[in-house]
Formats: sequence, structure tokens, C-alpha cells
Amino acid sequence: MSCRVIPSSTDFTRNLYTATLVCVISFATFQVSQSLYRHILRNSRNRHRIMSSSSASSSSKNDAESLRCNRILSSKLYLDVPTSKVPLIYSPTYDISFLGVEKLHPFDSSKWGRICGFLIAARVLDKKCIVEPLEASKNDLLVVHTEQYLNSLKNSTKVAEIIEVPPVALFPNCLLQQKVLYPFRNQVGGTILAAKLAKERGWAINVGGGFHHCSGGKGGGFCAYADISLCIHFAFVRLNISRVMIIDLDAHQGNGHEMDFARDSRVYILDMFNPEIYPFDYEARRYIDQKVEVVSGTTTNVYLKKLEEALEVAIGTFDPELIVYNAGTDILDGDSLGRLKISPDGITTRDEKVFSFARERNIPIVMLTSGGYMKSSARVIADSIVNLSKKRLIDTTKP
Repeated sequence: MSCRVIPSSTDFTRNLYTATLVCVISFATFQVSQSLYRHILRNSRNRHRIMSSSSASSSSKNDAESLRCNRILSSKLYLDVPTSKVPLIYSPTYDISFLGVEKLHPFDSSKWGRICGFLIAARVLDKKCIVEPLEASKNDLLVVHTEQYLNSLKNSTKVAEIIEVPPVALFPNCLLQQKVLYPFRNQVGGTILAAKLAKERGWAINVGGGFHHCSGGKGGGFCAYADISLCIHFAFVRLNISRVMIIDLDAHQGNGHEMDFARDSRVYILDMFNPEIYPFDYEARRYIDQKVEVVSGTTTNVYLKKLEEALEVAIGTFDPELIVYNAGTDILDGDSLGRLKISPDGITTRDEKVFSFARERNIPIVMLTSGGYMKSSARVIADSIVNLSKKRLIDTTKP
């Protein structure tokens, strides 16, 4: 005789609860797994996107460096200079003469020719021994400059803004190219060539250049092309140099090359400038390795002491293979833009100290004349070069 067990209402409720709980857990597990899958898929896509972007960025950077290198290697600016020439670079094309308009700017735009004239008259230099550079081409300029910036120089208003002569904006751009920018491009060619000659001979002077307010994408302060940055990039590639020291002793901060070499450990910048005058570029100041501020009214002895101390710090910190010396004379007493009080003899001593610093350590040195807004600057520069020759820190005689 069989006996059937009838489940109680409690058992039925328990079974129903268990079944419901299993369903809920299963559904929740399914939802979590789906969410986890979507999260993993989304992360995978993001990683792929980031890696693709990073790869593209890296590839783009490599392409840009390769293009820069090719431009440098194909340049004609590194002339073979015969040993009968002295590593002093100048061309009559440096000087700017433009219907008298150049006189509207305090800069002496015939300074470069006058310097050479004084040296020849002093019989320190033979005219036939001067090295004449080539004009920097667009391809050369693109080593540092952007296409957009170079195109902006086709606008007369932009050129007027850079050279700080407003009336120039009214002239056809073709005239500005010929009368203003062409002389600048020749000076750029001279600065670039100077590094090659310095490596070969131990020193070189470009009687021009030193456009230290111009960076790859921006000009200003009478500086339309970044000749210092171009010179250094050419040296990296053509001279197999990897450590360059910029000693910028113009009265104004060299904000152009500072922006171009921001965070570039291959370049050490010693900038000794008056912080109370143009360009007030506080962002660029962050990239100066050794900042030496000399306020308005600084006298010769104070200036030279600061320079000596700065050079000691520099050589204890960095071991350069090339020095680019921006030797502006706007630190002269009486220069209304530099506002310092350095005597002509102080300039001579300053240059001697920098050249001695390089010579004692067998470091090739490039000197650029840069700023200087007094008519007396040309004579002061020439006298300083004569002194360098007398002290045998340079040799301007025929071999």
C-alpha cells in the first residue's frame, strides 16, 4: 500500500524562493559578465587607439626629424673655405639701405660694413681674406622655421612689426624681401657657416647675425630669422656635435633660442641680460640653464665679476663641444635700449674673457655681433677684435 507525501506550503514557498534567487543570481552574473566584456572591449579599443595615436605621433616626429636631417645634408651653406681665408665672415649684402627708412630704427644697419672697414684700416684684416657666405634658402630656413611663419613674411605689415618700423608696412613686399629680408638671410648663411669654420679653425666671427629674439615660429625685436637655432641644428648633423653652449651677453634676453631649445639637454644656455627691458618673455626664462640678471645702471666692474662667476658655474655644469657667443654691444654706457653702463674697454675685456674661456678648454667658438644701438658700436667691436688678435686668441693674418 503506497503513501503519497503532500508538500507543505512552507516547502513550496522555500522552493519558489530558491528558484527565484537562482534566476536573480544568474541574471546578475550575466549582466556583470556583459558589463565586464564591454569594459574590456572598450579598454582594448582605447589602448589600441592610444597606441595607434602614439605610434602615429612617434612616426610623425621621426618623419619630421628625417626631413630636417635631409634638408641640412642637402644644403649648400657649408662652403669649402680655402686656408688663405680668415674665419671672419662678412658680405656687403649684410648692410641695409632702404631709401633712408632704415634710419627710423635706432639700430645701425650699416654697422657690419663699418666694422670690417675699421679692421682693414687697422691692417688687422685683408679684404681678400674675408669669407663671404651664401644666402640661406627657403629649404635651409625650414630646418627650424615653420612654413606658416615663412609665409607670414610675405606680408609687409608682419615684416614691419618684426623690424619695429611701422611705415615699412606701406611698401610692396617685394621691396622688403630685397632690401630687408635678403640681407638678413645672408647673415643667417654666415652664422651657419661660422660653426663649420670654428670646428675647423678653432674660432669664427660672423660680423652680423645674433638674431636671438626669433624662434622657429615667431619673429620680433629686429630679428626675422632664427640664425642661432639654425646654426646649432646644422652643427648637430653636419659636424657630429651633440653638446652646444650658448653664451648670450646681449643686453636683452635671448628668448628666441630659449624657446627653440626648451628642455633640449644638448644645449646649455647662459643668458646675462637686463630683466627690466624687452622682451619680458617669462615663459622663455624658464628654459635658461643659467640666468644672470644685470639691472639697469650696472657698471663695468660689477658686470665683469658676474660674468667670471657665471662662466665658472657653466663649465662646472656642462661640457660643450661648441660655444655660440652672442656678443651684443647694447650693454654700452649710453645705449638707450640696453640701459647698462659698460665702458668700451669693458666690452673688450668681456670678449677677451669669453674667448680665453674657450681657448683654455680647446672649445671651438662662434662669435656673433648681435644688438648695439649706438654709432660707436662698430668701432668698439672692431677694437675688441683687434685686441683678440693682439692677444693671439684669434689669428687674422694670412697663413
